[in-house]
Amino acid sequence: MTKDKLLPKKSPPNKAIKSIQYDLFRQFVTNDPDSVSNTVELWESIPKYFFTPKQVQKLRTPTGHANPYKQPYSFRGMDCIVTIQPALIEQKDGSYKAFFPSVTEELVEEALKKILTDQNYGIHDPSKTETWVKFSLSMIERELRKREKTRSREQIKQAIQVMSRCILTLSKGKKELWSGAILQDLVTVDREEYIEDSKALHVARLPLFISHAIDKLEYRQFNIDRHMKLRTQLSRWLYKRFVHRYKQASMIDTYHFMFSTIKAESRYLEGKTERNNRLKIIKALEELKNQGVLMSYTAQEIKEARKVIDVKYTVTATLEFRTEQKAANAAQKNRQNELVDKSSNK
Repeated sequence: MTKDKLLPKKSPPNKAIKSIQYDLFRQFVTNDPDSVSNTVELWESIPKYFFTPKQVQKLRTPTGHANPYKQPYSFRGMDCIVTIQPALIEQKDGSYKAFFPSVTEELVEEALKKILTDQNYGIHDPSKTETWVKFSLSMIERELRKREKTRSREQIKQAIQVMSRCILTLSKGKKELWSGAILQDLVTVDREEYIEDSKALHVARLPLFISHAIDKLEYRQFNIDRHMKLRTQLSRWLYKRFVHRYKQASMIDTYHFMFSTIKAESRYLEGKTERNNRLKIIKALEELKNQGVLMSYTAQEIKEARKVIDVKYTVTATLEFRTEQKAANAAQKNRQNELVDKSSNK
């Protein structure tokens, strides 16, 4: 991934840009386009939304500020570190308090990526590898309510501020790979008041990871309705992992993963004991069963003497999930074929 240093603020394009890649990003294989969206594995792999209110409170100083937080993680065997510089948000009494991105920001990002698939609200410039999304607080509110993740406009407003002011820095060893906000170059389009009018359109540039994925067709269709109904971050994270890695889901082809891998990659296993962490995975798998993703699962403990040192989980997909994965595979193949056809006809 190209290093994207913090540069002077960019301005969104003045008009729509014709882009084959963006047109393909908006195309789905489904009878209900409103129920599906796209997910970018490399961007999703960065642990940025795992903070809890209790954890954030511990990170704050007596004045309400907080130092950047460093979080190591693994992605497909590659060891990385993300440094998260918190956003300072002004409070009603005039003081400033540090906020790290958490659950609400995670859900708002999903809403924005769904809004991006509407041609009236998305702009992709392949010549600059830039993607912009237009939105209003009302649009995000409606999208979240529709997905049963209702948030107030005040919560959404703060989430947008956190996402635009919090800075992520991704490193591998001592090499810095990328630095930027979750929402970059945030500007108000229709009114001068900053993020105050709930119906005013705003525009922001999405991270390079998403723009690059749109250019290279490196994203995957998934059921956003099913995803948003899941109650925990771990369940949602596991679901997207299955979407990206359990592509040939069938009655015969199962998928397995290790407890140690999930702990290294997800950052959602912060229980006091490993027993509690293993219980969290079982609860997440149960929820995925209840939501029609998994038909069954097994957990095989790996021991040294009497001590559990790891667990191997094996899952089998439901008919619904198998059907969704086949549609996602078809969508991916269609995009690749269409891009080749349109490129050859230029």
